[in-house]
Amino acid sequence: MNLLLVDDHTIVRDGLKRLLATLPIGEIHEAANGREAVGIAKSKPLDLIVLDLNLPELGGLELLGRLVQIDAAPVLVLSMHAEPLYVARAMDAGAQGYVSKNASPDELLTAVRKVAGGGRYVEGELAQALAQQGGADTAQSLDRLSTRDLEILRLLAAGKSLSEIAEALGLGYKTIANTLSLIKSKLGVARTSDLVRLTLEAGIN
Repeated sequence: MNLLLVDDHTIVRDGLKRLLATLPIGEIHEAANGREAVGIAKSKPLDLIVLDLNLPELGGLELLGRLVQIDAAPVLVLSMHAEPLYVARAMDAGAQGYVSKNASPDELLTAVRKVAGGGRYVEGELAQALAQQGGADTAQSLDRLSTRDLEILRLLAAGKSLSEIAEALGLGYKTIANTLSLIKSKLGVARTSDLVRLTLEAGIN
């Protein structure tokens, strides 16, 4: 079983490699950002990609979409985000599994085996929270946004300027500005500061 670990923290990748050594693993490739991940996915035979969502520049949801487009390998998201919104978005974008970084090592290994074997897996507590989702107005509003909308909001909440967001996503400044105006309309807010507040309240960072 050949794996690709995508996480911008070396210590996390090292810990994952030690944990995964208990499985019959072939090659383990590593990437610290989206550009490296896509390059490896295009050039190496992979059985599973373990993907962090909180990546520099190109965000995890955007990267997930690109990996699915090139049919790289089944993707298991391993993220610090334990909000139902992220789980739903990742699974809708093509992930085969989702586990938070708070999960036990045994649960992560179970998820790896399941997803690498062609199945789907969502961490128990997250699956329960996802099933109960739907009460919060903010969550319902954000659910109307596209994956690209959410990625722009994540970068905005991280303090990026519109120019920096445009560069990170490979889009024009006017495209980002127009998209932000549409997002404000969808969420019923007029100011960028309110947009940032809603984003942070929803745990998108």
